[in-house]
Amino acid sequence: MKKLLLLVGISLIMSCQNSIENKRIDGSAFGTYYSIIYSGSLDQDKTITAMDSIITAFNNSVSTYHPHSIISRINQGDSSVVVDTIFKHTFLMSKVIHKKTNGYFDPTIGVLRNAYGFGDTQPIQHIDESSLDSLMQMVGFDKVSLQEDGTIHKTHPNTYIDFNAIAKGYGVDEFARYLDSQGVSNYLIEIGGEMVARGINREKNNPWMVGIENINSELEDRTYHQIIPLQNVGLAASGNYRKFRIDEETGDKYVHTINPLTGSAEQSDLTSATVLARTCAEADAYATAFMALGIEKSKELLKELEGVEAYFTYISEDDHKDYATPAMKLLFQE
Repeated sequence: MKKLLLLVGISLIMSCQNSIENKRIDGSAFGTYYSIIYSGSLDQDKTITAMDSIITAFNNSVSTYHPHSIISRINQGDSSVVVDTIFKHTFLMSKVIHKKTNGYFDPTIGVLRNAYGFGDTQPIQHIDESSLDSLMQMVGFDKVSLQEDGTIHKTHPNTYIDFNAIAKGYGVDEFARYLDSQGVSNYLIEIGGEMVARGINREKNNPWMVGIENINSELEDRTYHQIIPLQNVGLAASGNYRKFRIDEETGDKYVHTINPLTGSAEQSDLTSATVLARTCAEADAYATAFMALGIEKSKELLKELEGVEAYFTYISEDDHKDYATPAMKLLFQE
């Protein structure tokens, strides 16, 4: 069996010469880049302005990297902040997915992400059992609630909310809603590897095609093992094979996926997850949860989820293996 890795952040767009040519818009968003490939009539200048407005609204609402955003003010202890629509929708979506994943998707792990060096503050130099126990007192989505007046109540004042595992996907969905409102029905949107596809690639008269990367693929020379079609679906990916930190003093390896039930940043047997769902926000959140759940628990959860398909790579007996849900496997282009 070929060893595999997941495509994160790069899409392979198939093209050919045709009477219909796709058009493209590129820009920066959420610390990465976005692309919109579409056919049809669209005012590009107006669209770029609209995308910039969406990005600004998200940064002002749910970006922990903006010190005056709504989420940052709440994390800093301001209990008087009234949340906006973006924050409210992100919060409520997170509550649903938190429940469906039995707590494995939890935006209150922000304090752990920071401690391990994957957030927006300096990491703790040495995380021992005592310090981890203290940090875990602040973790738990049941410790935060949305009040009727639009404020957020925290039972622990230092609970740190971090929507990074769902907000980018939600941003892709908002981009898609704008294109829908402009009457564009054939497009592929990508922000840093999170995607929404609608209609078909008119230039090729086929569904939009994206690639799943080989495990030995180089950053500067991507190669792909599988090509899958996307049509009217959201896609998101998560992986630990490149995102990790080594403690210089102890040599401990910390991966960016954190188990919210134990506080551990140790790698599960899953090395990557790619997820298809009705929205990119859902795909984004479930991809993160699966990484913490591991292969067997992820398989069990997928049996209970409607409209969610997945492809995993994982470690078994020191060998890399892969698993795809039946509907995902049918998409593979041999």
